[in-house]
Amino acid sequence: MLTSNSSSGRLVVVGAGMVAHRFVESLTARDTEGRWSITVLGDETYAPYDRVGLSGYFGGKTADDLALDPRVLEHDRASVRTGARVTRIDRERSEVATADGATHRYDRLVLATGSYAARLALDGFDHRGCFVYRTLDDVEGIRAWVARRRAQLGRPLRGAVVGGGLLGLEAAGALQAEGVAPFVLQSNERLMSAQLDLGGAKALERLIQARGIDVRTSSVTTRVDADRSGAVCGLELRDGTWEAADIVVFTVGVRPRDELARTAGLAVDARGGVVIDSSCETSDPAILAIGEVASFEGQCVGLVAPGYAMAEVAATRLLGGEAVFDGFDTSAKLKLSGVEVASFGDAFAETPNALDVTYADPVSGVYKKLVLSDDAQTLLGGILVGDASAYTSLRPLVGRALGGDPAAYLMPSNLAPAPQGDLPDDAIVCSCNGVTAGTVRGAVTEHDCADAAAVKACTKAGAACGSCFTLVKKLVATELAASGKDVSNGLCEHFAFTRAQLFDAVRISGLRTFTSIVERFGTGRGCDICKPALASILASLYAEHVLDGELATMQDTNDHVMANIQRDGTYSVVPRIAGGEITPEGLVVIGEVARDFGLYTKITGGQRIDMFGARLEQLPAIWKRLVDAGFESGHAYGKSLRTVKSCVGQTWCRYGVQDSVGMAVQLELRYRGLRSPHKLKFGVSGCARECAEARGKDIGVIATEAGWNMYVGGNGGFTPRHAVLFAEGLDDEGLLRAIDRFLMFYIRTADRLQRTAPWAAEYEGGLEALKAVVFDDSLGIADDLDRAMASHIDAYEDEWAATLADPEKLKRFQSFVNAPDAADPTLAYVAERGQPRPATAEERSSGAVFIGGTTLAVRS
Repeated sequence: MLTSNSSSGRLVVVGAGMVAHRFVESLTARDTEGRWSITVLGDETYAPYDRVGLSGYFGGKTADDLALDPRVLEHDRASVRTGARVTRIDRERSEVATADGATHRYDRLVLATGSYAARLALDGFDHRGCFVYRTLDDVEGIRAWVARRRAQLGRPLRGAVVGGGLLGLEAAGALQAEGVAPFVLQSNERLMSAQLDLGGAKALERLIQARGIDVRTSSVTTRVDADRSGAVCGLELRDGTWEAADIVVFTVGVRPRDELARTAGLAVDARGGVVIDSSCETSDPAILAIGEVASFEGQCVGLVAPGYAMAEVAATRLLGGEAVFDGFDTSAKLKLSGVEVASFGDAFAETPNALDVTYADPVSGVYKKLVLSDDAQTLLGGILVGDASAYTSLRPLVGRALGGDPAAYLMPSNLAPAPQGDLPDDAIVCSCNGVTAGTVRGAVTEHDCADAAAVKACTKAGAACGSCFTLVKKLVATELAASGKDVSNGLCEHFAFTRAQLFDAVRISGLRTFTSIVERFGTGRGCDICKPALASILASLYAEHVLDGELATMQDTNDHVMANIQRDGTYSVVPRIAGGEITPEGLVVIGEVARDFGLYTKITGGQRIDMFGARLEQLPAIWKRLVDAGFESGHAYGKSLRTVKSCVGQTWCRYGVQDSVGMAVQLELRYRGLRSPHKLKFGVSGCARECAEARGKDIGVIATEAGWNMYVGGNGGFTPRHAVLFAEGLDDEGLLRAIDRFLMFYIRTADRLQRTAPWAAEYEGGLEALKAVVFDDSLGIADDLDRAMASHIDAYEDEWAATLADPEKLKRFQSFVNAPDAADPTLAYVAERGQPRPATAEERSSGAVFIGGTTLAVRS
C-alpha cells in the first residue's frame, strides 16, 4: 500500500510484467532512505505472473500458481493498479493518463510495456479458433475453445501451430496436453532458427516428431479457411497443399509495445523498440525503458534475462549508483515437449576463424556443438539438443579457457564425465539474474547462507528459470565444505531432511498426506523431486493405492496411469509372470490380448512379456482381460520390485541343486508391489553355473548343496555392478528373513533414487555393518523390520484390479473427455517382422502407414 512521503520522488512504472516486478523488487529492497514512491500500472487484469512458465497452465497450474511474489508490490511505498491501460504520456506535464480518465504525475517514468504477439497479414487470421500465445487470457481462450469445439464436433481435434520457434513448440506441447493432435508449420528450413543451427534443429525435429508432434519446415501459410459457422477448419500453404485444423495458434514472433513512446515523441528504432542508452535512459532523461520494449544498439530481445539485467541497471541509476547495461545475453536452456534444448554464446560460430566441435547421435536423439576460438582453447558458445546437462557447466565458461579436451564436455556422461573445474568468481552462474559464482560463494561465507535455498533467496540465483540451480547447489556444498561448515543434504529446497530422515519423520508422526507433511516438516508447495519421493515413502509405509486422493497428484509420470509411456505417447503393458513361469493358457491369453488390441510383443530380459502400443483409453480394457485371466500388475512403471529372473533349476536341469523356479516365484509374490527408493531386480540360479545372472541383480540368490548363497548390490545400467556375497548356506526361512531385513533397511535409509549398490557401498561401516544389522540386530530394529515387511505382505493389493473396481479411478484413462473410446489420430505405425512399430517421419509422409492402433486405414 502506498503511503504519503513528502520527500519521496514520484516514480510511475507502465507495465506490470515480470521485468516490472523485478525492477520494483530491486528498487524497494535497496531504497532504504525512501527516495521513491512507486505506482505500477498494468493493463492486464492479473497481478504480475510468470510468463515464462505459461505452458504450465496446461499442466494443471492456475493463475494463482503462476503469480509472482505478491509481497513485492505490497511494499509500503508501492502501489499496483491492474486493468489500468495507459493511453497517453504527457512529457510537458510529467504525467500519464489511463483509459478510465485518471492521471498520474511522475518525476521519473519507467516503460516496461513488454511486447505483443505479431500478427500476419493473412486472409482468415481473425476467424474464430485462431489464437496467439502470449498471455494468460490467450491460454485460457485456447483451453475454452478446445473444450467447446470438441463438444461440438464430437471427435478428436487437430491443431496447427504457425511458427516453429520457442513459443511455437511450447504451444504445440500445450495443445497436445489438451488432447489435440498438433502439427507445426515453420516457414524456413529449421525449428528454433534463432537458437539452433541446422544440425541441432534437425535433431530437435526428430525428437519432437517422436513425441507425436508433426513438423513441416519450409512451409509458408497463405490463408486460413473457416466453415459455415465462421470457425477455422484448415489452412492453405504456399505449395498449394491444404491442412485440416480445428484450432490455429500463431507464434510468429513478438513486437515491442512502443506505441506510447511513439505518440510521446520519444526516439524509436526503425525496427521497433524505444531507443535506450547503456543507463536504460530514453531520449527523454526523465524516462527509462526496460525489458522487451527497449531497443539497445538496434536490437530488442524477447528473453527475460536481459530484461532483468536492465531492471537492475535502472534501479541502481534511480538510487544514484553507477551501472551500465552491457548488451544482450541470449543464452537459454529450455525443455520443450519433454526435449532438452540449450543455446549459449556465439552458437552460430560468427566469430572469425571460430572452430566447431560436434557430437551427434541420431539414434538417441542427441546433438551437441561447442564453438571455440581458432586455437581451440577458448569457449565461444554452443548448442545442446536432447541432453543439455552440460549447460550449467559450460555457460559460465563462455569467453574463458575450457581447461580440458572439448570432446569431454560432449560425450555421454556414462562414457566420459565432463570436467568439473572450479569456476572463477566473475563467471556468470545465473544468466537470468546476472549472479556470479563469487556472489554465490559470498552468500555462504559473508551472509551465512546454509543451503542452496537460502542462497537463492539471498542472491536470486536459480529463482527464474531454475536451470542453474544444480550448479548453485554444487557451489554452495563446495563452499560450505571448504569453510568447515555442515553441508545440507536435504531432499530439495522444500525439505531440509534427507529422504531417510523424512521417512522416519513420516513413520513416527503418522501423517498420510503431502499437505500435512509439508506443513509440519517443510516449506512451500513441493516440487517434482519431493512429491514422488514422498509418494514412495507413503506407499512403503501404508500400502495405499497410488491413485487414492492426494497421492495421485504426487506420482511420477508412469505411476499416474500405471503404465510406461513410450516414445509415441502410447503405453506398454507388462503383466506379472513370477519367476518367468507361465502356463500355456496364460500364453494364449496374452497372445489374444496383443492380437485383439494390435500390440507389439517382446520377451524382456526379466523373463516376462511386454506389450507395446496401448493407447491410454485402452489400458482398462486390456487389464480387464488380463485380470480376469488371473494376471496382475507387473509394476514395470514403479520404483519397486520389477522381476525375479530364474533358471529352470533342479526340477528339470541335470545340474540344478535347488528349486530355483519355486524360490523365484516365492520371492516375487512376497515382494511384489514393494515401493522403494529405486527399482529392484532379483535373480535366482539353481547352481553355480549362474544361468539366471543373479550376480547382476540387487538381490542375487545362488543354490549350493549346502543351501542358498545370498548376494547384494548388483545392477546393470550406466554403471554395472557385480553383486557381492552377503551370506552363505541359508535355508529357505533364513534367506527370506535376511532379504526382508535388507530390503526394509534399504527402504528406510537410502537416498532418493539410490540403488542398492551405491547405498551398500556408502553405508557407514560398509558391508560388515549391514550384515550386523541384518543378522546380529546391531541396531535393535530387527523386529521392527520384520513387522514392516509382514505388514506389506498382508496389505498387498493388485493396483490394476483395484482400479478396475473404482469408477473414479477409471476416469483418468481417457484421451478425449467427450470421446472416451476415440483413437489418437496422430499415432501411425508400420509393420516390421510381422508386428506394428511407430512410423518414422519419412514413413508418415509417404502415406504407407496404418493409424489409430488397430484401425488399418492407409493415410493419404
